[in-house]
Amino acid sequence: MFYGEYSHNLDTKGRLILPSRFRDVSRENHIETFFVTRGLEKCLFMFSEYEWKLQEQKFKGLSFTKQDVRTFNRMLFSGAIDVVPDKQGRFIIPQYLKDYAGIVTKSVIIGVSNRIEIWDAQRWQEFYAKSSGLFEETAERMIDL
Repeated sequence: MFYGEYSHNLDTKGRLILPSRFRDVSRENHIETFFVTRGLEKCLFMFSEYEWKLQEQKFKGLSFTKQDVRTFNRMLFSGAIDVVPDKQGRFIIPQYLKDYAGIVTKSVIIGVSNRIEIWDAQRWQEFYAKSSGLFEETAERMIDL
């Protein structure tokens, strides 16, 4: 559903703009509300309301008696906030999430199929540089053709 890589800066009011392609996909799929939360590798995860509810069901089904599950759920759910982009696709990311992801001004927004990831631009470049060389290796381990 969401694909591609886009560079965007926070505006003077601290708002981020959803890329126009993602706004088009949102309109086509009647998505108005998103949930933004702490992601992995110090990025932010952004889910449509429908995808968020699917993920929530998965994590609610895990045993809370396991410390790893409790820790993960605390980090994921305590950081979550619902956002509704305005007509221009702008939305505010709370300061605690910007701090978590290290986003000050420049960001990269990527589509990862069922979710959107929001990265600090420098952190994304570092991740990409480190990971792009492992792409084929990882594919070979993951994909059985």
